[in-house]
Amino acid sequence: MVPEFTKIFSQDSQLYTGALVLLVSILLARIAPLPRSLQPLEWLSQVAKNLSAKVNRANRAPSQQLIAGTLAMLLLIIPFGAVISLLIELAEFPWFFETIVIYLCLQDDHFRSIANEVVIAIKRDNKLRARSLLASWLTRSTVSLSNVGLCKAAIERLSTTSIYGTVSAIVFFIIGGVPLLIIARMSKQLESCWPVYNPHYRYFGMPVYLLSTLMHYIPAKLWSFSLAIQGGPKSLIRLFVPKVNATPLNEYQTCEVVACALAIELGGPVKFKEERVDMPKVSYGQLPDENDLLRAVKLNSVAFSLWALAIVILPSIWGLLRVMQG
Repeated sequence: MVPEFTKIFSQDSQLYTGALVLLVSILLARIAPLPRSLQPLEWLSQVAKNLSAKVNRANRAPSQQLIAGTLAMLLLIIPFGAVISLLIELAEFPWFFETIVIYLCLQDDHFRSIANEVVIAIKRDNKLRARSLLASWLTRSTVSLSNVGLCKAAIERLSTTSIYGTVSAIVFFIIGGVPLLIIARMSKQLESCWPVYNPHYRYFGMPVYLLSTLMHYIPAKLWSFSLAIQGGPKSLIRLFVPKVNATPLNEYQTCEVVACALAIELGGPVKFKEERVDMPKVSYGQLPDENDLLRAVKLNSVAFSLWALAIVILPSIWGLLRVMQG
């Protein structure tokens, strides 16, 4: 029996190694994340912001801003992505470097713990603490957020983080390996740095927004499905027939599923420094409070568990089918 399992493993070694790499990376990112100051994607964000400060000029024509945004995106994605991909190809043990790269791409996945800390801060009526916790995770200003605004922001961030974390890692690693995952994750990071719903980046951020939205459309739908099945038929309907199709598209459609599942309202105006931007609301019930945030954490945890189990179960089923055929 042992030689038979050894033969099966050798035949599909890439499948089992890949599944193990994904599982270890995902669990490690949840359990032992790096401090934000040590995360390479945060360094990329700083470089992106410094670059946009030099080349993004609001007084230029929209076409010039679009060109500048496209060139800035390519300048940041292509060299870094090429170097990392080359290092993995030349490595004697590529699985080790793949684990490290995927782990680094999943640093936002521990936002669940931040959401729990926000709940504690709100229950203690410590708005300053809650705003401080969210400030480094959001592209908008948090200085004037009320308890409702804090809960909305935390639920929206929590609901969409795994699209660009766990689900994207699984989907892109299976389809194109680490190089494709790096491109997708870097595009999302740049999109967060240059949000198109911020008037300052309306044209400059459009190229990377379109790239990121297109690449993550399927992962967003898959993640939304794992949330919608917990909310029942109404949430599943909203998954396929959303009421709101606003920018950013993937985030809004996912938040609509969550809002429907929890019977709450999400969306609404946001601030960038002192500039207020009106954003559509997704309303399926009451304004959220800290208890709704806890419900959103539970919703997220169940969906994450389903994806983590899939990494274990699907290769196991394949192995059993191999044994039965043998």
